Order: sequence, then C-alpha cells, then structure tokens
Amino acid sequence: MINVTLKGGEIRQYEAGTTALDVAKALGSGLYKAACACKINGEPCDLRTALPDGCELAILTFDDAEGKHAFWHTASHIMAQAVKRLYPDVKLTIGPAIENGFYYDFDAGEPLTPETLEKIEAEMKQIVKEALPLERFELSPNEAVKLMEAKNEPYKVELIREHAEKGEPISFYKQGEFTELCAGPHLPDTGRVKAFKLTSCTGAYWRGDAKNKMLQRIYGTAFPKQSELDAHLTQLEEAKKRDHNKLGRELELFTTSDVIGQGLPILLPKGARIVQILQRFVEDEEQKRGWLLTKTPFMAKSDLYKISGHWDHYKDGMFVLGDEEKDDEVFALRPMTCPFQYQVYLNRQRSYRDLPMRLGETSTLFRNEDSGEMHGLIRVRQFTISEGHLVLRPDQLEEEFKGCLDLAKYCLGTVGLLDKCTFRFSQWDPANPNNKYEGTKEQWDHAQSVMERILKDLDVDYTIGIDEAAFYGPKLDIQYKNVYGKEDTLVTIQIDMLLAERFGMYYIDENGEKKLPYIIHRTSLGCYERTLAMLIEKYNGAFPL
Repeated sequence: MINVTLKGGEIRQYEAGTTALDVAKALGSGLYKAACACKINGEPCDLRTALPDGCELAILTFDDAEGKHAFWHTASHIMAQAVKRLYPDVKLTIGPAIENGFYYDFDAGEPLTPETLEKIEAEMKQIVKEALPLERFELSPNEAVKLMEAKNEPYKVELIREHAEKGEPISFYKQGEFTELCAGPHLPDTGRVKAFKLTSCTGAYWRGDAKNKMLQRIYGTAFPKQSELDAHLTQLEEAKKRDHNKLGRELELFTTSDVIGQGLPILLPKGARIVQILQRFVEDEEQKRGWLLTKTPFMAKSDLYKISGHWDHYKDGMFVLGDEEKDDEVFALRPMTCPFQYQVYLNRQRSYRDLPMRLGETSTLFRNEDSGEMHGLIRVRQFTISEGHLVLRPDQLEEEFKGCLDLAKYCLGTVGLLDKCTFRFSQWDPANPNNKYEGTKEQWDHAQSVMERILKDLDVDYTIGIDEAAFYGPKLDIQYKNVYGKEDTLVTIQIDMLLAERFGMYYIDENGEKKLPYIIHRTSLGCYERTLAMLIEKYNGAFPL
C-alpha cells in the first residue's frame, strides 16, 4: 500500500501502482471525466503516472491553468496528426499551448487556406472520435534522432540534437500512428477534446528569426463543452469590434504609413490630444510626489551602453548608427533612459542628504522589435514612456518602493485600468543558457529576497515569472490583458543593486564614507501608446471625461 496526500491535506491509502487517474475515478465520476492532468509533489504530470509512496497529489481540471495547458497542448497534437494524415509531406516544427488556445507551425509546400482549415477540423473530429490513448515513452538522444530521421522530420532532429549534449532521455507521445516529440503532460486520450475551432492561419519564421524559413502557423482553441467554445467564440467576435488596431483607425486616433515603416505609428490629432492629457496628468502628479523632471538625449555613444551592460545584453534590440569596425564613434538610439538619468546624479558628488533622488522623464524610446511581434499600438519600435529612476539609501528601499507602487496604482486607477490588472514578480533563471544576467547568485538571491519581503509587507498578490527579470535585477510587472486575452506589461518597478557600481554612483554617508546606493527603475503609467490601446479597447472608443 502507498500513502497519498490529497488536496486539503487528507491522506488516503491505495494499492502500489495506482495512478492519478485511478485516484480521480475513486473520488468521483465527475472528477474522473473532468481531469486533465495532475501535480505530483508540485510537478505537472500525466494522469496515468504511477504514484510514489508518500506523495502529494492534486488533480488538475480545465479550471486550473496547468489543466488548460494540458488540454490545449493535446488539442495541438490532434491538429498536427490531422495535418499529417491529410498532407503527409508537411514537416512538423513546434505546437505549444498558449493563452486561450494553441498553435502549430508547419513547413507546408502549399498555402493553407480557410478551406484547408475546414478539412483539418473534419479530420480532427475523426481523431477525437477514435479516442486514441496518448502514450508517453523515452528514447536516448541517438535513438530519438534516428526515429525522427526515419520519419523525415528535420526540425524535430534539430531540436533533439540541441538537447543531446545533456545526455538525458528524450520524451515522446504516441497517439495511434502519430508520434510527437514532447515533454507533456497530456490528456489520457484524444476523446476528451469535445469542442474545438481553428481560428486563423498566419506566417511565422522558424524560431521567430527572419533569417529562417517562413512557416505556416495555425491557431486554434478548444474546450471540454460546446457551450463553452460558443461563448468563447462570441467573446472573440466582440473583441474584434473592440480591437484598438481596427477601432483606433476608424475613430482617426492613429494611423500608419508603409513609407514610414512598421511599428512606427502616427498619432492623429484626436489620439495626440489624449496622450498629451495623459502626459500632463502624469508629470503633474509626479511633481506633487517629489519627482524631478529631466530631459535627456535620444541617442548616445556605444560607450554609455557598454558601461551599463546594455551593449552586451541588449544590442540586438537597439538601432545602431554606424559601424564598429569602420567608425571612430558609434551611436545608438536609446532603448531605455536609465544610463542617461544616471548622469544627472553624477553631475556632482552626492551626500546621503541628497537621497532619495527621484528623477522622472517623459521618454521617447526606440527598440528594434521583430516584424512578427509588432501589433498596433501595443508593441511598436518607437514609443513614449513615463519613466523614472530613484537613487536611494538601502534603508529607504521599502518606503520608496511603496511610493512607486502607490503612484502606479493611482495613475492606472484614475484612467480605469487598475481593476483588471494583475501582478507578476519577475525573477531571474540561474540556469539561463544565454548568460542573460549580470551579477552573482548571492547578489540575485539577496535582491529577490528583499523584493519578496517588500511585496509581502505591502500585501501584493502576485504570480512568479521565472526568467522574466531585467538583466540587472528582479521586478514587479503590472500586467493587463487586451481584448483577445493576451497579457502585456503596463508598468514595471525594478530593484537594481548592480548598475550603481558600474557607473561609480557613490554617495558620502553620515560617517564620511563612500557608499553605493540602490536604484529603483519604475514607470507610473507605462507606455503611452500601449495605454491608449488599452483605453480604446476598454471603453470601446467612448472615452470618459
């Protein structure tokens, strides 16, 4: 017999070899039918995983985020299987679950059309009717490569070879004749995906890189019941009406021009007036709260970005002016304001009496976003932001962080966006393979523990985002969903314990000793273009006074 701790702390005994699906069945037919996946000792797993003695078990349904993920990921596999049945020569790439559904990228020889999607949906219904079990198995990297080479799936071979260096087994899922490279978890069988709809087909570069081949991406969504799918599709139709990219143009708030370029919107008089009102409101409110206004250049020599670390960590996202190999001086348009505002602090020697120093700016920034990532006013290449940097003594950190959060909540609440905002504590990933972060593990552990304590003291209800931190420190992201349910960041508040030393930003303490300050990077209303987009969608173009 094995002991299993259920949700709520109840401990029950089961026969050795019992699976999570067996437990769900024993707990009730309703839970058995609704179960999508499970968590064993906090780790998402398939329902057919045998339970170890002494484990903690949570059954996940479609109401749980991880349950939705397993449901939509399984629907993605069903779609890929349908495509391979209809078009055997199509090459498979990746097909993850995403917010509100799933997608799959295919290397297809011919364009996929609405008529094609109808055929794929019909074949998916057949696969659901077959109720094929999803069976997980593992192979060594060499065996995995041979399997995918035999199936003539070059993209899968590429992915496997990337993981082969670790020497760890490669996991697959098999459903009928279809075998997919995947970590899981998945539903027990295809018959549980009762209602689905393929919503669109677009182009997408392999790995999001314009240098790679253009693939065809099919988006879809799925639900346990047809009524839930119908409600979702109705909501999507309403979202299309409120989409700022459509409504904002119809109301003549903004436009774009091919001869100017993608991601460079033009605010028309009505839109420009709204943004002007917002900027004046924010600047006045910041002044009331002790923020000092600065105006800094739109560009700088590469020297500045090399000191801050942005040249090493962010150069690909910058617009660089000049050639490092040929020119004596290379400039870049600024993607952020922090290293510019630090020069205000460095204008003269600072004392502990000068701190905190709150520097705010209405900053126009430039970021070289990928063409596939840009959307209306939400993600653009030039934008204006209510940016600020707060230089302070360590003993002032919690009080000033609270002030930044109060300011952000006040600004978002005033324009009516706060009620639907969520909070994310964005942390580093020490295993990040791209060496994304500055500093030592000890410095990061310290910064994150300080921020965790502050968020607890301020009673902030947040989720955790691993590998979402800035390269120099953890941050609190205030998130907001657009009409399609996609989440974007409106406001960030970041704790930085690293960059002051890079710039030599010392102050003299009360004992006459040189000390390094902490820095808080923050926005108060965030990006004005993105805020305007959210306001268009929230108010359906009928803005409040």
